[in-house]
Amino acid sequence: MPGLENIAVFIGLTVVVFGGAAILAGQALAESWKPRWVLVAYVGLMALGARFLHYGMFDEDLWSLLGLIYSFTAILLIALVAYQRAMMRRMIRQYPWRYEASGPLFWREKTPMAKILHRQA
Repeated sequence: MPGLENIAVFIGLTVVVFGGAAILAGQALAESWKPRWVLVAYVGLMALGARFLHYGMFDEDLWSLLGLIYSFTAILLIALVAYQRAMMRRMIRQYPWRYEASGPLFWREKTPMAKILHRQA
């Protein structure tokens, strides 16, 4: 990925197109309570697809290990953020009496009223 046009192709195809698919996959897997390793397997297939399209459409090297690692890493980061965000929303929506948001990606247990009253005393 040395050239500037390759970076534009990488951002356009891998990050935008396959990143969009990664967002949808992450959300779908979180909504169906699937573990993260399933997401990693799907991202591996997406990275192979991205490399094939780089080869077929832009005449890049099909067997570029570094290109595959870049594609896999970018798609995986996007998918994991989408998975974690969807899982956080799911936990808060499904168990509103027990969990609350703790930032955009995480949740925490709500503090029981007894602990709050005990701290104030």
